Amino acid sequence: MLKILDHIEEWLITFLMGVATIIIFVSVVHRYGSGLAIPGLQDWLLSLHFGWAQELCIIMFVWMAKFGAAYGVRTGIHVGVDVLINRLSASNRARFVVIGLGAGALFTGIVGTLGLTFVLENGAHYQFLTWFGMDTGDLYEGPTTPDLEWPTWIVYSAIPLGSYLMCFRFLQVMAAFLRTGELPTHDHGHVEGIDEEHLPVDANFYDMDDNLHPHDLTHKQLGENGKKGGNRARGDKQ
Repeated sequence: MLKILDHIEEWLITFLMGVATIIIFVSVVHRYGSGLAIPGLQDWLLSLHFGWAQELCIIMFVWMAKFGAAYGVRTGIHVGVDVLINRLSASNRARFVVIGLGAGALFTGIVGTLGLTFVLENGAHYQFLTWFGMDTGDLYEGPTTPDLEWPTWIVYSAIPLGSYLMCFRFLQVMAAFLRTGELPTHDHGHVEGIDEEHLPVDANFYDMDDNLHPHDLTHKQLGENGKKGGNRARGDKQ
């Protein structure tokens, strides 16, 4: 189930990003092409209506950002300033990592709950009762978007859905950390398509003192390698 959720998350982000890019490109080409005094072509372009393109792209980028944030928690892409935490001992560092992940889960859970309440009050509750043929009473039908005329509760649903997914990802990362002592990591210096130097099989690609992430319990603190190397060097001389 987790793999299916991971794939849905990745496919949704990819789809939103790709389609939004295509819509923006077509909209820009249409805008500039409509200003060219080419008989026939100009009239045809002016007959096309792209007033909805900007609104749709904004909605798609909002959804992409919310689900992309959850993806970032799962893969360790989010950057943090952890200079102080990374200088602590392993046991204290583990406590602060768990506190940080728990705070992230609590915050996103609260945002998701507040967002769900807002969505329900903004017309979702009315729509659900209408679908099931139940009495709506004095519930608010809810507004629509200016250009697409979509119910705004559908657009705002990105807040509870994305926030609850992000909360789940924080808890997922916390459970894995408590079990293995490791955190998801991402090399921000890696560029796709560029050949890199092949490191030994036992090398840790993410064993970097960059203070961009909280170090997990498998990370060697700054100076540990040097001390061990110095001991070996003294032993060789003896």
